[in-house]
Amino acid sequence: MQRIIFLFSIIYFLCFINFSFFRCQESIGIGYLSYYNLYFKDILNDTILGVSYERITSSFIKTKKSDTIIIAVLDTPVDKNHEYLKEHIWVNSDEIPENGIDDDDNGYIDDINGWNFLGNRFGENQIYSNMEFNRIRNKYLSKYSIEDFKKHETGIYKKTSKLLDSMLNDSKEKQQYYTMMFNSCSQAQNVIKKYYKHYDYSINQLDSLKNIHPNDTTIQSALLRFSNFKTYVGIDVISKNYKLYNNYVTILEDENFNERLNIGDNVNDIDDKFYGNNQVNHNINLFVHGTLVSGAIVDFLKPLSNLDKSNLNFQIMPISIANYGDTHDKDIAVAIRYAVDNGAKIINMSFGKTLSMRKDWVFEALQYAEKHDVLVVSSAGNNSSDLTKTNDYYPNDNENNGLEVSSNFLLVGASNHQINEKLVASFSNYGNIDVDIFAPGVDIYTTTVNNSYEFQSGTSMAASVTSSIAALIRFYYPNLTASEVKQIIMESGISLDIMVNKPSTKKEKELVPFSSLSKSGKIVNAYNALLMAEEVSKKKK
Repeated sequence: MQRIIFLFSIIYFLCFINFSFFRCQESIGIGYLSYYNLYFKDILNDTILGVSYERITSSFIKTKKSDTIIIAVLDTPVDKNHEYLKEHIWVNSDEIPENGIDDDDNGYIDDINGWNFLGNRFGENQIYSNMEFNRIRNKYLSKYSIEDFKKHETGIYKKTSKLLDSMLNDSKEKQQYYTMMFNSCSQAQNVIKKYYKHYDYSINQLDSLKNIHPNDTTIQSALLRFSNFKTYVGIDVISKNYKLYNNYVTILEDENFNERLNIGDNVNDIDDKFYGNNQVNHNINLFVHGTLVSGAIVDFLKPLSNLDKSNLNFQIMPISIANYGDTHDKDIAVAIRYAVDNGAKIINMSFGKTLSMRKDWVFEALQYAEKHDVLVVSSAGNNSSDLTKTNDYYPNDNENNGLEVSSNFLLVGASNHQINEKLVASFSNYGNIDVDIFAPGVDIYTTTVNNSYEFQSGTSMAASVTSSIAALIRFYYPNLTASEVKQIIMESGISLDIMVNKPSTKKEKELVPFSSLSKSGKIVNAYNALLMAEEVSKKKK
């Protein structure tokens, strides 16, 4: 077995050399991202642990007509005008664009492409939200003094205080780090701007200025600093994180921060649901995550949709509920219902938090989706945590490791391409009660904002891959229910009888059976899933 794993590792290494070469090329533009993605491969045909995507394209697609599959992406705003995404963005055909009228009478005016629950009708959008532990603290501090809070609600006080102190210390460290770089970068810019009127200096321009003034130490120092910042960090990254962590620190320390002031809804009333605006792509330069997730879903389905015999039609429905901070349970619940009511068959959710104020609202929304035959796919989180022990990652579908509240919720961890001890991504959460299955989530080439592309890793990518497989099943076998699709994905995955590193931030790793880290003990496989779906579908006819 060790020899086989060794051979797989050698083959993977050779593939990776070739793969790394592709990364150096120019942007692929409108071409298929799958050209760059190892996870499309097959363990038998390619000796790479992928989802066997290429076996589907060559041997499985049939002429079959079905309704368009709508996949709702509950996330940050999405760049709906991206060249790779725009033809697959959901269009509400019952709504007349920008006439200020709720034509389809669903309560949301001009929801042409989806909805943004983080804005108001005046076009103002919330960029920062509080953390859930601070919301809970502020709730108790509204009726208790700090001493009474500590005395009467000791457990909650300790837990929220620990989370607050940890994040505040981390944010202050990063605030100091990025403030230092921001100030140094600004000082360098003040020197360079005497010679160039604009701020977007190229490396060639900086080198040219360096050669013109070889003995001016002030200029040489400014050029060196700015070149390093531009090359190794990114000027935009420095500016963005400087503002981000300064705001984080302010918000974390402000007990009176009102995150819903601009939105204007009653956050404590789940029936107050007609708020927000139709700007599903607001502030996309600040929020890229929704575009990353959407691209990973589209790329899996786009090549198949373009095959002559496929007839595969799918659309992404952007629903904005996430910004900087923790997502509100109310927004999650209302967004799920919006997606269900507007025709989504799959809901992809790639966000998480360690506490939940109103998980009952989310549970009710999951049950609403189950009642209307909608599958919800969610990322397991990137904290290297055993969710079986902590049971503190939300959203989930159970209370204290008890019975699942619905049969349509699929929680997905991230796997690697390597068939060895590194099979499970080191950052991925795990647990054989909460995490249902693993899916490729490392080095996924996907879309980012402004017609750009990048490699991305995370359980968000794993959830996107899984949502895509679910979309294929739901399109080709529409007689299967959401809960049946969940079970098919779990049961048809690839099992590997190997020892792997338990995800951890520690240097020393603990080897455990791969099968012990999720409920199914498997990795998703698209080809196997379609084969099983075919069998289950036939039995129902």
